Amino acid sequence: MIEENVRAFLTEISAGNCNGEAITLVAATKTRTAEEINRALRAGLTDIGENKVQEFRDKYEAVSGGNRHFIGHLQTNKVKYLIGKTYLYHSVDRDELAEEIAKRSVRANIVSDVLIQINIGCEESKGGYPPEEGFAAYERLKQTAGLRVRGFMAMLPQSDDEAYLAALCKRMRALYERAKERDGNVAYLSLGMSGDWRLCVANGANVIRIGSAIFGERNYL
Repeated sequence: MIEENVRAFLTEISAGNCNGEAITLVAATKTRTAEEINRALRAGLTDIGENKVQEFRDKYEAVSGGNRHFIGHLQTNKVKYLIGKTYLYHSVDRDELAEEIAKRSVRANIVSDVLIQINIGCEESKGGYPPEEGFAAYERLKQTAGLRVRGFMAMLPQSDDEAYLAALCKRMRALYERAKERDGNVAYLSLGMSGDWRLCVANGANVIRIGSAIFGERNYL
């Protein structure tokens, strides 16, 4: 039951993360109907995240309320559909994308909030800045007109080695804190999905992106 799952999550995360910070629950709504999303919002969810631009556009008017995040890989030629409608871009994984969001934001006379995506596991299959380049990317992008860097995002690799995964989380947390010390805009470390969110929260994440644990298994057409 969607409503029960939302309420259970909100109760479990209410104590905050390992640092006592509030945790933002972002429901990953890929393949979910507007009615399913609205049910989750009525149950107390406040933030939703889409992976695909087409789904973001198709559901935008049909979904009632909620902060709209974009959490998937984003092609530069589709940025124009999201400008002014996106609460937070989680997946700014390259300078080219940052520059396109910035250019269109300036043109629209707005500032877009973004997270810098880090490829923390150094996986060829995933996008993102290499970990050792993360802080330089932050320093570069925070100077870009039209952007406001709010923190960092990463996806952990598949592994049964919890000590290894915890170490990756801690590396992300260290990067986050280094930036936060210098910049009051930095507030979000988006790290953790349905299978690993507890480990991430225990090691410093304050934003989690949850899909199947709220809505059940995805219905791929």
